[in-house]
Amino acid sequence: MSSVLDRFLQYVKIDTQSDPDSDTFPSTSKQKDLSELLVSQLLELGVQDAHLDEHGYVYATVPSNSDKTGIPVICFCSHVDTSPDVTGANVKPIVHKNWNGADIILPDDPTQVLRIGELHDLDQQIGHDIVTASGTTLLGADNKAGVAEIMAAVEFLQTHPEIKHGTIKILFTPDEEVGRGTEKVDLEKLGADFGYTVDGEAVGTLEDETFSADGVKITIHGVSTHPGYALDKLENALKIAGNILAALPRAISPEATKDKEGFIHPVQMEGIQEKAVLSFIIRDFTATGLHEKEALLKEITDDVLRQFPNSTAEFKVTEQYRNMKEVLDLHPEVTENAFLAMKRLGMNPVQRSIRGGTDGSRLSFMGLPCPNIFAGEHAFHSRLEWVSVQDMEKAVEVIVNICRIWEEKA
Repeated sequence: MSSVLDRFLQYVKIDTQSDPDSDTFPSTSKQKDLSELLVSQLLELGVQDAHLDEHGYVYATVPSNSDKTGIPVICFCSHVDTSPDVTGANVKPIVHKNWNGADIILPDDPTQVLRIGELHDLDQQIGHDIVTASGTTLLGADNKAGVAEIMAAVEFLQTHPEIKHGTIKILFTPDEEVGRGTEKVDLEKLGADFGYTVDGEAVGTLEDETFSADGVKITIHGVSTHPGYALDKLENALKIAGNILAALPRAISPEATKDKEGFIHPVQMEGIQEKAVLSFIIRDFTATGLHEKEALLKEITDDVLRQFPNSTAEFKVTEQYRNMKEVLDLHPEVTENAFLAMKRLGMNPVQRSIRGGTDGSRLSFMGLPCPNIFAGEHAFHSRLEWVSVQDMEKAVEVIVNICRIWEEKA
């Protein structure tokens, strides 16, 4: 097996869906099915230290083949799990060769159709070989495209010793889709200076900025009594929660924001008349904006509670991740070398901000500055997910050239 396509088609058939409700790590043991295969394939490629640890992380080292000293150690990282939003079991990938721009009707559910004008960047793919699933599952390009690209790049470097590079570290993580992808990673063992997650979208894009993110949990304690005798006594926690939700400004909700605008987003509500719990995610590109939104939510909560004088609420903020640009701006060479690699391949690099987060966000603040480069995945977390074979091949070339450039500049 040599091509990135062959690897990708093999990997997507392995169900690696993660589970946000699991208390194990990784959240599903089936993620290790792919990770064990990756270790086996890395060993076959001569990567002698490839191994799977007890937490489901794959670590591997491609040793330097350069006479130079002081070359920074570079890591490439992708996640093996797929989103819980759509099933990843029994994926049947289909390669639509030399696509002519016509609607792509997925055979197992003809209501699932890829159309130009409805899917971002699809109009740029005429003449490409497009890979989709069959209509009843996601494809798994998020992030098995990245996994396949890193593996294909390792194979290329192992079989082309004339390409000089420093030490390269490989990291495949579990549970990125449920926000736990870096929870148990051992950066000391990894031993990298800088990294790149390979988990982005369109060819030529690099993402060096993410949301900063917090979670907020509001626990409301109402006053419960028999509804037949509730006059001037009952203070229903569910109604208090509903009033808080009703008071949220639409202008700072996900459905009304774009670009660099942040939001307050309720994600869960549970309870009974005596007690209710509201869970929110708060997002902004700056810490100041994040704290302003949290203060607004607290003000709304307090205003609502004034209407219910015998009820109380606990307001708990939990930090989730921070904008990786704060770290990457201190190490501009990481982004510059990726852009140079793309330019050498005739691309026009595009710097983007992510309205979300990646493993790179957490890795950057853990001490591994780590922007996100494109993998070619599109319409992820859906049954319309697709990727171009030619885009995956470009990603492999970029990975190889990043390695070459770090060696050249040492």
